Amino acid sequence: MAEKKRRAIVKIKPKKYAVGDIVKVSFMVQHPMETGMAKDKETGKIKPAHYIEDITFSFEGEPFTKMKVWESISADPFFSVQYKIEKAGKITVDFTDNLGEKNTKSKKVKPKKAKTENA
Repeated sequence: MAEKKRRAIVKIKPKKYAVGDIVKVSFMVQHPMETGMAKDKETGKIKPAHYIEDITFSFEGEPFTKMKVWESISADPFFSVQYKIEKAGKITVDFTDNLGEKNTKSKKVKPKKAKTENA
């Protein structure tokens, strides 16, 4: 299936972080997440299943978290993972649904200089 652009957001918290910090990487996407069990109120027919199946969080092309998702997740899902900042670069979230839609959303990683300990 052709790529359909879905509204998605990738956030890194806290907003200010340094090399060596562990941050929370959050991902939210507008997606219907239909289970294939609900009826359309207007037609009375069962709505076909349409849900995200796979999500991959990567840094500079190297996956650091992979998720297998099922249809029981709510519409417009939200996911978050922790990640240790090693250097500047880009975090990318790739996701595919059961109908073959593939999407990507990225966020630049711009850490401050590493923290130094005082002797």
